Amino acid sequence: MTDSAVVELPKSPSFRLDGRRALVTGASSGIGLGCAVALAEAGAHVLLAARGRSKLDALVAAFAERGWSAEALPLDVSDIDATARTVAERGPFEVLVNSAGLARHGPAVETRPEDFDAVVGLNLRGAYFLTQAVARGLIDAGKPGSLITLSSQMGQVGGLDRAVYCATKFAVEGFTKAMAIEWGGHGIRVNTLCPTFIRTPLTQPTFDNPERVRWLEEKIKLGRVGEISDVMGAALYLASDASALVTGTALMVDGGWTAD
Repeated sequence: MTDSAVVELPKSPSFRLDGRRALVTGASSGIGLGCAVALAEAGAHVLLAARGRSKLDALVAAFAERGWSAEALPLDVSDIDATARTVAERGPFEVLVNSAGLARHGPAVETRPEDFDAVVGLNLRGAYFLTQAVARGLIDAGKPGSLITLSSQMGQVGGLDRAVYCATKFAVEGFTKAMAIEWGGHGIRVNTLCPTFIRTPLTQPTFDNPERVRWLEEKIKLGRVGEISDVMGAALYLASDASALVTGTALMVDGGWTAD
C-alpha cells in the first residue's frame, strides 16, 4: 500500500465581515436598507445613515432583535462639511455603501436649473465628498477598505427622461475609476454597483405604468425587474474579501440590460 500524495486545494475567500465597521447611507429604506441588512448579517457593525432619525431608531431595534450590530446616524450627505466632520468623528469605516440618491426625471428640454442642482448636489457632489471623507479616515488609520457607490445601469447607457440622472451616474463611474487608481496602494478598493430598475416604494410609480413595465421587460434580458434581494448579494460581494482583487469597476446587476 503506497502513501497517497497530499493534494492542496484552494481555499474560498470569506464573505464574512466580522470586526468591520460599515457606513451605509440612504439606509432607511429600499436598496440602502437591503445592503445594510446584508452587511450586518455577515457580521459587520453597521451605521445606518439617513436624514431622519425616528425610522433609523426603529431599524436599529429591529436589527438588535436579529442579533445584528447597528446604530443610527442622522446624516445629510448633501451637507459636505457636516458629513466630513461626522465621518471623521465616527470612523474609520472599512466598508462604505453610499445608497443616498435623488432622481427628478423629465424631458431634457424641460430641465430646470434647481432640479439639475439638486440631483447633481446629492448624486455627484455628495457622493464624491462622502467617498473622499471615508477614504481619508482609512488612510490616516492605515487601514484597507471597500468603498461602494450605488450607481445605476444608467451610468452605462442613456434613458428616456433621465438626462440629468444619467449625467450624475456617468460622472460617478469616472471618479470611481480615478479614486481606485489613487488609493489602490493603500489597500482601498473603490467600485460601483449598477442595478437595473429595482422594485421599491420610490420606483413604484414606474411599475404602475403598464407601458413602462412592458418596456422594462423587453430591455431586461432575464425578463423580470429587480428585487432588493438581487442587490444585497452583490453589495456583500464587493464589501467582503471575496472581491479582494476587484477595484475601479462597475458591477452590473441589470438582468442583461446593458449587454446589447
